[in-house]
Amino acid sequence: MDESIGAWVARRAERSPDAVALVDGPTGHRISYAELDDRVAARAADLAALGVGPGDRVALLGENSCAYLEWLFAVARLGAITVPVNMRLAPAEVAYVLADSGAVLLVRSAAFTPLGDAAIAELAAPPDLVDLTTDPGPTRRREGEPAPGRGDEPCVIMYTSGTTGRPKGAVLTHDNMLWNAVNMCVAGPGIASTDVTIAAAPLFHIGALGLSALPLLYAGGTVVVVPAFDPAGFLDLMAREGVTTQFLVPAMWAALTRVPDLGERAFPALRWAISGGAPCPVVVIERFLELGWTFTEGFGMTELSPAALFLDAADVVTHAGSVGRPFLHVDARLVGPDDELVDPGEVGELVLRGPTVFAGYWNRPEETAEAMRGGWFHSGDLGIADQDGFVTLVDRKKDMIITGGENVYPVEVEQALHRHPAVSDVAVIGVGDPQWGESVVAVVVAAEEVTADELIGFARERIAHFKAPRRVEFVADLPRNATGKLLKRVLREQFTGSSTAVSR
Repeated sequence: MDESIGAWVARRAERSPDAVALVDGPTGHRISYAELDDRVAARAADLAALGVGPGDRVALLGENSCAYLEWLFAVARLGAITVPVNMRLAPAEVAYVLADSGAVLLVRSAAFTPLGDAAIAELAAPPDLVDLTTDPGPTRRREGEPAPGRGDEPCVIMYTSGTTGRPKGAVLTHDNMLWNAVNMCVAGPGIASTDVTIAAAPLFHIGALGLSALPLLYAGGTVVVVPAFDPAGFLDLMAREGVTTQFLVPAMWAALTRVPDLGERAFPALRWAISGGAPCPVVVIERFLELGWTFTEGFGMTELSPAALFLDAADVVTHAGSVGRPFLHVDARLVGPDDELVDPGEVGELVLRGPTVFAGYWNRPEETAEAMRGGWFHSGDLGIADQDGFVTLVDRKKDMIITGGENVYPVEVEQALHRHPAVSDVAVIGVGDPQWGESVVAVVVAAEEVTADELIGFARERIAHFKAPRRVEFVADLPRNATGKLLKRVLREQFTGSSTAVSR
């Protein structure tokens, strides 16, 4: 359908006005679809009064809240474009996003007023400011009605995490969001109007927005919004609100496994859970399967809105470690250096196409063309497919280590080390080596006392010796971005003096 996501709420308000759309997690306050439609219409009118129109960029800076989603839908109704801003960035980084996107308005919460002000102080042409949590004005329906004909227009500019440098703005259209919601609604046990989820991962990231909030609201379900993630409190809220389907990133799922009484808790309403955003340690998956959960894993990326591959619950045990097969409306294949198809069992780059593939990088036509060679989005992720089409990711192209002429994929080494009881977290990087070209180094967060030699020996018992780390470094915490992805460039800089992978 050729319309904006702003129409979703209006359609739900017509069909099920009293159904609960949003719940404020801390207070329990409930907002029906009819109320949400009124609030979105009023915020759209407020934006119009400020001069915001079609194509304008409106930046959102704030913690998760019901108001955050209201602003998102309001911007969409006007045909403007939302720019979600990572609230964990430094002022100079926020300033970069505002300048690069050309935002005309910054909507920020009180908690991030100092960050927003510091960022704006660095700009020659700063955007106007609005308080994110302010109540909307009176509803003026004529100005707040969803406009037709916007399906292929930009909905959000979602800045990539910047794990390798300056972030790029991925332009996602309204149709991208629609088809992603459809993919999620028909995956696994599916999503329906009776479902409840918690938006706990940050909404400025496509994971929480595209795998949690928007599909539930498209289906007419209920989204419980929390400003921060507290493992024990999150489990309490899951039980209290009767959560039926839940997305979290692996670091969050891992944190839940460390809640002492997890095994004693009951979640009778929970139908299925999904992990995504980064490879989930197999030991974490195994823990939830032991508890009888229907636990699934998916693979996605900002440029895919984000759903790309999905491992159904029926295959989690038999294909442990795989990220599954493509979602219903996604095509995927693995290709070699010249974009030729590779055979099953061979390593290739994952490329994808379909209605969820982004419209390109904001104001970066050359990088867009490079990523979209031959009409396929080139992910930069390396994987292996078996005869049945199940894909196992081995690593990012840039993170692959070549030691003594042998390819080593850090994910494989990390998964092996995760099985040691003393390893709380681990990242594997390659460092320059005069003899071997590169040497495998494991950076470990230890849960209890353990030696480097013990971990090296443990790895050598489970994987080839050339894959096992030659060196182990211990740290208090691993650097991760807000979505739980490892910042390996930071580790490379710390232990090699360079943020880039070894050049070849």
